[in-house]
Amino acid sequence: MSTAPDPGGPHGRESQPAPDSAPTPASAAPAPAPVPAPAPAPAPAPAPAPAPAPAPDPAPASRGFSRRRIVGLLGGAAVVSAGVGAGGTAAAFAVSTGDDGSPESGQTVPFFGPNQAGIVTPVQDRLHFAAFDLGATATREDLIALLTAWTNAATHLTVGTDVGTGAVTGEPGAPPDDTGEALGLSPARLTLTFGFGTSLFTDAKGKDRFGLAASRPPQLADLPAFPGDALDPALSGGDLCVQACADDPQVAVHAIRNLARLARGTASVRYSQLGFGRTSSTSNAQVTPRNMMGFKDGTANIRAEDTAIMNTQVWVQPGDGPAWMTGGSYLVSRRIRMLIEPWDSTPLTEQERVIGRAKGSGAPPGRSDEFDPLDFGAKGADGEPLVDPNAHVRLAHSSHNGGAVILRRGYSFTNGTDDLGRLDAGLFFIAYQRDPRKQFVTIQKSLAGKANDALNEYIQHVGSGLFACPPGVQPGEYLGQKLFEQAP
Repeated sequence: MSTAPDPGGPHGRESQPAPDSAPTPASAAPAPAPVPAPAPAPAPAPAPAPAPAPAPDPAPASRGFSRRRIVGLLGGAAVVSAGVGAGGTAAAFAVSTGDDGSPESGQTVPFFGPNQAGIVTPVQDRLHFAAFDLGATATREDLIALLTAWTNAATHLTVGTDVGTGAVTGEPGAPPDDTGEALGLSPARLTLTFGFGTSLFTDAKGKDRFGLAASRPPQLADLPAFPGDALDPALSGGDLCVQACADDPQVAVHAIRNLARLARGTASVRYSQLGFGRTSSTSNAQVTPRNMMGFKDGTANIRAEDTAIMNTQVWVQPGDGPAWMTGGSYLVSRRIRMLIEPWDSTPLTEQERVIGRAKGSGAPPGRSDEFDPLDFGAKGADGEPLVDPNAHVRLAHSSHNGGAVILRRGYSFTNGTDDLGRLDAGLFFIAYQRDPRKQFVTIQKSLAGKANDALNEYIQHVGSGLFACPPGVQPGEYLGQKLFEQAP
């Protein structure tokens, strides 16, 4: 077994900052033609010289939204700056909310910006995460063409319009450009966040397939093996990843389905995961959710409104490595299966000892409020520590890890039952950080192994991924363009 969904580290709430914390493949084929972006989003320019330059497609069909309606949605969403770092990077996130403090599901989140959406964006309710592998015959030009096609598609999907000529308005004698299951649905705050895996730079055989090896950031070092890992290679790695988050599961699934369709002949899905019930909050406007173990999760997660922490702990700064990653962030994903049946048979007092918080209120031992500070030196009447030395919250806490913190953005999942009738459920852990070597790896080393985190008795890490998420896309650019301009 391994570490777990926590209230704070790679698995939960307690990665709060210390006051002085520092920081089978398809054959290659031409990629789909770029499409002009729908109003109000400007269209990215065609791919650079190496990429094919097909003619643009006709304007996409609307999914129940007129252009005036789309403009109204964009204009009505309050967008604020999440901070400007040393390199002048700023993260924009929509904070328009309903009466209950939750973001309005009908609004849109801008795709263009200095940082990618879906990182500090207030966490949506649903996830569809997919990792892709490039085909054996795919070339650098094919990769650029795919990223260009994905960029163009993303500008449509995120404002609620169809891909290409649409689901019902194209040539009747040809397959529709859009699969159509999102017709009539709102954008549901859809965000699409893209990342580049370690194998995109150097594959398992050490081959530099796309001429990118020299531009691989040092922060994108392969994650070490952790005690208790039970990783399935089929659920790990990937050349590319796409994180689709939305308040409507059908909108998120539609996005991944259409991006995968555009990739046919160049890349194929390696694995994917549906998620629900966010397991953390990235904004002060959101209440703390609960995970599949029934505990509040994400109490001490860092928040987008804390610009200083975002710039020191989440966004890559100038001088950190290759310039193409400035303003980006590093994504670590872990599929963590919870051993639900043993956990459900565990007494409440033991569950609370394992986690280190009250199951109902989320408060630390001896306190009454979820947000009361943890006191690891406090003792009970029996002279024993109120927070068990092996409690998850203690080992995940920044004070136990040299100030290391991460921005968690995970989701619960359930994949039905296994052959023995046991629930296959848990946490699809996602975290963003400035340097995984100093942040995720540091925290996970504290947690991993049964001799450490008490929660490891009830969880198992079965999948893993590490991706470099480049900065946001500007109008006229394609995803990751600076990487290909920098790499010879």
